Order: sequence, then structure tokens, then C-alpha cells
Amino acid sequence: MPYANDSASERIGRRIAEARKARGLTQLQLASRIPCSKSLIAQVERGHKPATPSLTAGAARALGVRLEQLTGQPYEDGHRSRVHATVPDIQMAMLSWDLPDDDLPVRPFNELAADVASASALGRKARYAHLGSMLPPLLDELSTACHATEGNERERLFGLLGEAYSGVTAIAYAVGLFDLRSQAMDRVRWAAQESADPLRISRTQWQRSTLFLQAAAYERGVRLLDRVRHDLGEDISLMDPPTLSVHGAVHLRSALFAARLGNAPTAHAHLDAAAEAARRLGRDANHYGLEFGPTNVAMHRLGVAVEMYDGPEVVRRTRRTRLPSTVAPVRAGRWYIDAAKGWLDYGNREKALAALQAARRASPEQTRNHPQAREVAQTLIHLERYGKESLSGFVSWLGLT
Repeated sequence: MPYANDSASERIGRRIAEARKARGLTQLQLASRIPCSKSLIAQVERGHKPATPSLTAGAARALGVRLEQLTGQPYEDGHRSRVHATVPDIQMAMLSWDLPDDDLPVRPFNELAADVASASALGRKARYAHLGSMLPPLLDELSTACHATEGNERERLFGLLGEAYSGVTAIAYAVGLFDLRSQAMDRVRWAAQESADPLRISRTQWQRSTLFLQAAAYERGVRLLDRVRHDLGEDISLMDPPTLSVHGAVHLRSALFAARLGNAPTAHAHLDAAAEAARRLGRDANHYGLEFGPTNVAMHRLGVAVEMYDGPEVVRRTRRTRLPSTVAPVRAGRWYIDAAKGWLDYGNREKALAALQAARRASPEQTRNHPQAREVAQTLIHLERYGKESLSGFVSWLGLT
């Protein structure tokens, strides 16, 4: 059966076209501001290609609109409302960061650490509704504990609080609540400073760099990551495993920024530096929640190839790489979403849909809320006037008309 035409209004390309016309810009003028090719703008606006996160961020900056005005986030349907229902309590806990409840009983450090570990595990699985319901009371208790304790114990508690605040950033990113994400990042930075842990502070700056990706402020993001690498040092022979993880993760993020700037040699140099750090580390690890190791390097090689529209490299990476069973579902979901975009760019619609379905199996909440997954699906709708049942079923599961 043919797909309904209503889905066109939900495409990012349609929103870009409307905002561009409202500002009296031609496609060529918008392309020069982003910058990108006019043909890419035309294809995205017509629905022939999905809008990438980099194009969407660049268009938002060039058009002077908020990113969520183009992505349409937060998306609304019965499944997502379970996550959204947790947001008011999260916001209240965020606002109360310096108002500890002196009457709130505080459990021992080990029990709090176990709860933070459980929350982090939910984030790794992209189980955002469960995580959202768990975080508010945990944040309140951690805040009270931090203010009631002194010395080394206080610093350790602030480390836990920073990790819990990172759970808020994960939820906010997943559902497109960008103001909440920025607020949570401020809390993560504050808690990291109070923890007096140099690696946690560096990890927080790595996390902060995503805000520059979101704003398409790539040169500033590069400067931030350069500073972090300078602070860590470049002699990996002197680094212990946690430092190697932070060092390698910073190189991976730097590779993504270089790809966004169209600098393939620099992107590949960062990927190679990260690969060497992963080789010395010798395994996939999860220091500071970074999930760094050989698998993460392989996943970023695919991500960079997708950013650079390098179809042959996308094919090589997806065929050569087998994700281990231990990989975090949230990372596997992103791998398959990237693969779907890469295969679609390469012209293989069947593999693009198969990758979307794999993303759904690996990380359903993440996939349902991810703009790129929706964009790829809607492009497939546009290209397939009479789609297969598997595509219509996936589109229906996303909540698209």
C-alpha cells in the first residue's frame, strides 16, 4: 500500500525549506552559510536524502533557529510520554542542587555507589524511562550527602553526583530537550570540579564538546579538545588504563569534529591515535563511562565515514566489523543507525532498512527517539512509493504517518 503523504511535514528537510523561505534565502545562499553544496540542500529538502546531524545543526545556526525547530523534538506518542513524564521531577532535582534536604536520611557510600552504577547501566541500555524515574530521588540524596560530608569522602560523593547528572544529559539528548541538557552539563562540570579528580574533569570537558557539535561550532569544539589533550599529555607510554581511555576518547571525538569540518586527513590521524591507545589498553573498558577500546574505535571509523559520505568505506566497515556481545546497547544502536545512513547514501535501501531494524532490536528507546533513524526511514518512504511490509511496520513503530 502507498504511504500517506502526511509524513512529509515531519521531515527535517521540509522544516529547513520552510525556515529558509521565511528568511528569504535561496538554496544556494543557505548552502554557502552552512557551508555545503546546493545539491545537498535540494536533495534534503525534497526528501531524496536524509538530513544528517551535521547538516541539521549547520542549518539551524545559519537560519538562526533552535535545533529542535528543525528536528521536531521532542517527539510525542504513547511510548515517549513515559520518558517525558519523568522530566518535571528531574528538573526539580536539578533546580535544588544547592538546597540539600537536611531531614533526608543518607545511606552509606557503598549503597549510593551501587545505585549510581545501576543508573549508569540503564543509560548503557538506553532504558530512559526507567532511568528517568530513578534519577530524581537519587540526585536529591546525593546532593544532601555531598553537602553533609567533608574531606575525601565528599570528593568521592561528588564523583557519584557527576555520574548521576550525566544520566540526565543522556535522557535530555535522547529526547531532544537541549536546554535541560545544557543545564545538566553545567551540573556535571560543577560536580567534577568538586570531586578534585583531574581525569573526571577532563572527561567532563570531552562531554561538554557535544554542545559544540549541537551548535555547529566546530572550531570551538576543536579548541576545547586540543586543550584537554594538552592537559592529559600525548605520551601514552606513561598513561595508566583510565588515562588511556580518556585520551583515546578525546581523539575519537576530535576525529568527528575534523570530519564535520571536512578534514579527512586530520580525522583519520585522530582515529589512528585512538587506535594506538586502544591497542595499549588491550581491551574494551568502561573507565568514567567512556566505553573506550578497540570496538569503540571501529564504531567511530564508521561514524567518520558516514560524516564524510565515504560510501566504499562504509561498506568496508560494516562488513568487517562484528560487534561483541558485551558492547553497550546504546553504542550498538548508534552503530546501526550510522550504518543505515551510510547504506542509504551508498544506494542500498535493503541494507539501510535492515540496519534500522537491527538498531531497533539493540536499543529500541534510543532508535525511536533518534532524528537520524527517523530521517532515514522517511527518506525510504519517499523513495519507495509502494513499500514493503517490513518498512511500513517500522515506520508505524516509529510513530510516523
